[in-house]
Parts: sequence; C-alpha cells; structure tokens
Amino acid sequence: MAVAKKEGEESGVEAPSLWERMERPAPAPRTSLTLERIAAAAVEIADEEGGAAVTMRRLATKLGVAPMAAYRHVNGKDDLWALMIDRVSRELAAPEGATDWREVMRSYAVQTRELMLAHPWMAAMPTAVIMLTPSRMEVAERGLSALAAHGLDADSVMAALRAVTSFVHGSAQTEIALREYQERHGWTSGDETRQALAPQMRYLMSTGRYPTFEQYALSAARKDDRAWEFAFGLDCVLDGIAQRLGI
Repeated sequence: MAVAKKEGEESGVEAPSLWERMERPAPAPRTSLTLERIAAAAVEIADEEGGAAVTMRRLATKLGVAPMAAYRHVNGKDDLWALMIDRVSRELAAPEGATDWREVMRSYAVQTRELMLAHPWMAAMPTAVIMLTPSRMEVAERGLSALAAHGLDADSVMAALRAVTSFVHGSAQTEIALREYQERHGWTSGDETRQALAPQMRYLMSTGRYPTFEQYALSAARKDDRAWEFAFGLDCVLDGIAQRLGI
C-alpha cells in the first residue's frame, strides 16, 4: 500500500521536523486528529497494556480513525515514541527557587526515577528518542546551565549530566525489570522472591566463593528499600562529580 508523501518530499526540500510541525498553528476544524491526541492515546495504551501494545493499528482503533490516518502526522514508531516521551516528561518540573547545581540535579534524578516507575515502558526507549524532545531538552538545559554556572568547560558539563542520567536510567530500569519479574511469577514481596530463589542462593553460597555477598545476604537491613538505595547511589555520583570538578 502506498504511503502518502510528507510535506516537502516531492520538491526535494527537507521536510519540517516533528517538533516544528507540532508548534505550528492548529489545523482547520475539518480534522480532530492532532499530534497531541496521538501522544495522549499512545501513552494511555502503553500505561495500560505495555509499550509493545502501541502499534499504529491499535492507536487507530483507540482514536477511532482509519489505520493509515496517523501516518499523515507521524513518520513511524520513532516519531510516536518521541511524542510519548515528550508528553510524560512535561511532568518534570524545575525545583522552585533552586540555584545550587546539586539541588537541580537531585530533583531531576528523583523525578525521572518516579516518572519511569509510573511509566515503565520508558525503560525500553532508545536513548536518542528519550533525549531529543522539547520537554527533555528543557530538563537537560536546566541541568547543563546549573553546572555551567561554575565556569566548567562544555565537555565536562555534558559528561557530568550524562553520568547522572546514566545512573538514573540504569537504576530505574533494574527496578522496573525486578518488579515485572516478580509480577510475572506472582511474588508480592522481597521475602517471597528470596524464598522462591533460595535453592539457587543456597547452592551458590555453599561453594564458598562469594563470602562478601553472603555477608550482605545475612546482615543487610535495606534489601527492599529501593528509594534509599537510589538516594545513596545518587549521592555517590554527585559526590564524585563535585570532587572531580571541584564544585
């Protein structure tokens, strides 16, 4: 089936980007399908059914339009993902009155973790899609400017922001994967999970090769406190940035 050509394709002129099209004046009332409606519907599907459920056909059904209608607005899955990420990332607010770089970065990190836990499909999104949207760029701009205010070079500023971002995304992805694994097996707590995995753990510990891990298993008091673990790890990252960059 032939797909309708996007604006500019026939003339050889570069077509306007997704975000340029989104900021243009609203189309005439003859159509009710907009990028905002597409984004909202896609996020609802992903939240309720998982990211894999977001297809053009499923989206068309939810919006009550023909299967090919959405292609007049988005070029494919990358555009759709970008719209979804941009929509939910509007929830990432700047800390009121914050000027200290640590306060700005901590707020960004904590809010991003909460956002990913609320929308677990984000954990599977390509990094390039996650970063290159207006809402994500606004968030990045806040972090970059807070660091740049200390007179750091551009490479150091970006590397520091990416270090925090990598920690947040890696931590949240691990947390989401564990939660989904537990749900798939019907385990409702950390104790149930450990009990189910006890045979494997007992064998591994019996080899005597993992004494430090065994000490953790026997004495750790915060095994299921993901928020504390995240905050502690984040402090380690921020402390490292402060010492490395002298800020």
